[in-house]
Amino acid sequence: MYWFTVDFWHDTGLRFLSWALGAVPGIFLILLLALVVSRFLDRVMASSSRFMTASITRDRSLDDGEVQKRLKTLTGILTAGTRILLWLVVGMMILRRLGIDVAPLMAGAGVLGLALGFGAQELVRDFIAGFFILMENQIRLGDVVSINGTGGLVEHVGFRTVVLRDNTGTVHVFQNGKINTISNMTKDWSAQVFDIGVAYKEDTDRVVAVMRSVAADLRQDQLLGPDILEDLEVMGVDSFADSAVVIKARIKTRPIRQWAVGREYRRRLKYAFDREGIEIPFPHRTIFWGQDQSASLPASPPEETGATDGGGPQ
Repeated sequence: MYWFTVDFWHDTGLRFLSWALGAVPGIFLILLLALVVSRFLDRVMASSSRFMTASITRDRSLDDGEVQKRLKTLTGILTAGTRILLWLVVGMMILRRLGIDVAPLMAGAGVLGLALGFGAQELVRDFIAGFFILMENQIRLGDVVSINGTGGLVEHVGFRTVVLRDNTGTVHVFQNGKINTISNMTKDWSAQVFDIGVAYKEDTDRVVAVMRSVAADLRQDQLLGPDILEDLEVMGVDSFADSAVVIKARIKTRPIRQWAVGREYRRRLKYAFDREGIEIPFPHRTIFWGQDQSASLPASPPEETGATDGGGPQ
């Protein structure tokens, strides 16, 4: 057979050497240029982030944390998109250097894309929904949100999925096209709402005064004070419970800091109530021991009175 002969391997070696000398340096140069362009794009994204920061900070209501979350989300999406586009171009250039005609591949990719468009409607819906989530700035990296009733910290926002991690460490992945409701608890500012129950005998005006005093002291705290945006907002007596008068109040805080402020406020309020003698009601249970009637009962049933003989009317 011909491929067992010396001439076959000699011709094959010459062809491979000719191809290697012609194609391999070009492929190497393309990869080198791709790496250079990738580094250049990283620098461009770093420079453009300053312009995006200036554009975002035009809204004076946003603090530095909000600006960084929005910037991190946008730059992550733009960086991923530019890299995908770059390596698609590099792949087509390498295929052409290998002698593969790219035009039929692109035509086939168009037909395949059309077929996938009909067969992968959920994927298309995910991308469209993800685009509007990003454009409308509904959620950002680092936000605490509730999606379809499941809450957690946003770890990833993409065109196809959103990833949350709850306080137990469980990761939840949502397809953008199947997201029905988004509740963002850390958008621009947050709030901690309190339902404080006191005994019915307490003077509610005095209770409110103590609550405001504790909130004012907390706002002077060096650690948590900067996280409080406004004074305590007392909404008044909210309801009459079974054993308590419920007073509703709210503290407005910086995003994601409402839980730390709320825990410290409740701790200080408990000490203040104890110091002022304000009673915090709790459920009471009264146990009634039944009376022993064995001593008062007669030894035998009493005789019937008014009984007549004959058993019927006369």
